[in-house]
Amino acid sequence: MNKLKFAFIAIAISASQTTWAGGLLTNTNQNVAFDRMLSREASIGIDGVYSNPAGVAFMEDGLHLSLNWQLVFQSRTINNDYLLFGHNQNNASTTREFKGTAFAPVLPSFQVAYNWKKFSFQAMFGVTGGGGKCTFDNGLGSFEKIVGEIGMGVSGLAKALDHATGSRLGLSSDRMFGTQGTYAFDSYMRGRQYYYSLSLGTAYRLRPDLSVFAGVRGVYAMSNYYGYVRNIRVGKVPLYTMLDASKTNASDIQLNCDQTGVGFTPVLGIDYKTGRWNFAAKYEFKTRMRLKNEAVNQLPSIGNLPNTLGVMFVKAGMTAAQAQAVLTNPQISGAMQAIKTQFDQKIEEATGEFADGKKIASDIPAYLAVGAGYTPVDGLKINAGFHYFFDKQATSYQHREDKLKRGTVEWNAGVEFDASKMVTVSAGWQNTSYGLTKEYMDDKSFVTNSNSVGAGVCLHLSKKVDLNLAYFHTFYSHFKSDKTENLGGTPLTYKADFNRNNNVFGAGVDINF
Repeated sequence: MNKLKFAFIAIAISASQTTWAGGLLTNTNQNVAFDRMLSREASIGIDGVYSNPAGVAFMEDGLHLSLNWQLVFQSRTINNDYLLFGHNQNNASTTREFKGTAFAPVLPSFQVAYNWKKFSFQAMFGVTGGGGKCTFDNGLGSFEKIVGEIGMGVSGLAKALDHATGSRLGLSSDRMFGTQGTYAFDSYMRGRQYYYSLSLGTAYRLRPDLSVFAGVRGVYAMSNYYGYVRNIRVGKVPLYTMLDASKTNASDIQLNCDQTGVGFTPVLGIDYKTGRWNFAAKYEFKTRMRLKNEAVNQLPSIGNLPNTLGVMFVKAGMTAAQAQAVLTNPQISGAMQAIKTQFDQKIEEATGEFADGKKIASDIPAYLAVGAGYTPVDGLKINAGFHYFFDKQATSYQHREDKLKRGTVEWNAGVEFDASKMVTVSAGWQNTSYGLTKEYMDDKSFVTNSNSVGAGVCLHLSKKVDLNLAYFHTFYSHFKSDKTENLGGTPLTYKADFNRNNNVFGAGVDINF
């Protein structure tokens, strides 16, 4: 009964988590110039409206516009190993691979600046978080793990009830729930998240070699999470018959939640030029985000368990008094009450993040970017940059940020060379290191450390029009974790190996009016 109790609670928790969460992921690829070089913190160009806004003040007077389109596709792979997976009626292997795909065919952004004398008035639109949807057609390993534990719990309950009723119901027989805890189920998970951003700001040249910037970015978050665990069967019997035989969806769990929110990000920047060197820095303050939920969720009818069992007993030929005697048996009634009490106590924790009408903390972390650029000879530019995201200071639901060791650290470097008057070629590299822990990682929302490489060209179509073309790929490292479950005194180890894959193609047009 304890195994069944915790199984019901855990499956509710699993079904309520996000698949595609912003969290640590801030989209810094807001211009195709970044895609082809990966180090733009100290570059002076129209893309600097995002990467180096103070430096834009050094561009020529007039109107400058950049229009960008990016295509992004990504996969997320989790390999799991768990002994109870061997009880799956459709796949007796103890190992599983769960793969999710994310695709954003159109990730647009634009930057615009109007330079007048010492001033640069700037605006930008982009998707600074999320940017697509991720789908796991067969659910997740954590889903199947819990269903496997449900199978064991239901078999244990069936044996206890047969013992208490003299096997009148034969619940633990092979034609019913059985004794092995075999199971089957259907599962699916999809998450979609977009953080649309519009920023406005002004840069000012204090001196011919020094400029500063101040601005603000408005962020509108729009997300949807949908998933389910349905048609759970233990042995040869649908699980719903143990909860409410009159409702075939009584054991189903479904999440369908829309989240929206608005936040504002103050931004400061500075740029200093000396000789062939350029130094720049940008600081984005933490964005306080509170997401409002509009949800239609479904949870198991767990409170109906005693009534359902009582009806089953009477149908099996027991009198009402005999059925009541079984249900009031201290071992049986105590276990059922524990299920109800534990479920009621945990339901807020389990599904609270997606409860209808609730507001959820989901701050965007503060972000520091520092860069240096050097031009050893005309036509050759070398850049290096550093990023730090203050993840541990950004409040998230139930303070998940406390499970991180530190914020995210990024290093990058890039080179740009004018191969001719019409063609500029570039390439770059970026390393991303998260402060991950095993406690932080789970298959509903995860990242891993990575190295990205990018390359591309800038075609100077005329004195006023440039065309940027780029591709970059991210190589993610594996992150392995494990945890031990104690089921009925038997320790079982649940292992997970996390990995991702990311590709971005981009094309952009820069116009100087």
